[in-house]
Amino acid sequence: MPLLTLPCERLTLAILDPDQAELESAFYQRNQRHLAPWSPIRTTEYFSTEQIRRRLDIQASAFEAGLAMHFALLTPDGHQMIGACNFSGLIRGAFQACYLGYHLDEKHQGQGLMAEALEAGIGYMFDTQNLHRIMANYIPGNERSARLLERLGFEQEGYAKAYLNIAGRWQDHVLTALVNPLFETPDKRWSRRLG
Repeated sequence: MPLLTLPCERLTLAILDPDQAELESAFYQRNQRHLAPWSPIRTTEYFSTEQIRRRLDIQASAFEAGLAMHFALLTPDGHQMIGACNFSGLIRGAFQACYLGYHLDEKHQGQGLMAEALEAGIGYMFDTQNLHRIMANYIPGNERSARLLERLGFEQEGYAKAYLNIAGRWQDHVLTALVNPLFETPDKRWSRRLG
């Protein structure tokens, strides 16, 4: 049973319980070659059910502590994972921000599913988690990500040289962010709830 679900029209976002590790393992094993150009180099063991169960346990603790929300994109029946969108590195205080990462099953590309998922996830992060900023970065030349982020309202803020080690080499990234127009400072939000 997922720790949290956000139903969408054609899929469900879910923070998986460690007992659901097989769903995630099957997704990554099925898409390992497809995701390789956009991912760090991983060992085969990284995608095993046992390793994923351990990561899901850590991610569940991070969710409960309010440090990260790792969502699996599930088919409506919940029997298959078709992608992921992760809101990580969540920092409160004067920053109130996090980083967004995402990927989708090769067979589900081009259907608008990631836009649907990210709209729901961003809504949760802005409305429920009350974040001020979500940052998402992509490799130059990844036009699909560039178009998706632009469509969602992310604005380019910079360019980072040798930003992340992806596919075995340090790669530049375009830096983008989306700011919550309805953000309320935590003290204002708290006093509004009381009053």
